[in-house]
Amino acid sequence: MSFDEEWSAARATATAGVTMRLNQAPADPGGGGSGGGGGDLELNQDHIGAIGSEAYKLHTRLQTDGKHAATATAEAAGALTKEAFASGAALLKVNSAWESQVKTLVAACANISNGLNYSLASHAKDEQQLRADFSASAIDKYLK
Repeated sequence: MSFDEEWSAARATATAGVTMRLNQAPADPGGGGSGGGGGDLELNQDHIGAIGSEAYKLHTRLQTDGKHAATATAEAAGALTKEAFASGAALLKVNSAWESQVKTLVAACANISNGLNYSLASHAKDEQQLRADFSASAIDKYLK
């Protein structure tokens, strides 16, 4: 299967279960937040929190486990270079690439964790503001 065929199949699978509701109110008005309303956009705080927690755990582990071979690798590369082996310089290059990639992964995990935490807090604040705005408006009379 070519990349284009595989990509088309993946897109078709991803969009198969997507639906959109227009001009309708949810079956259970006022659901919102953590799994209640059944609307188009739903934020399940438990799922988002679990993903953010796992990203943070991975971030923490990568910071230590991603560097555990750095000293031994540098020593081996130095010893090989001292004995005039070309593989010493190559090992240093590989180690440098590894360290760069670990830093990128650590930063990505931090961005995921922080972004999800921000999203949860921002969503909760927006929900609270919307409820306050609706309860203070004339629309609230018609929704009850």
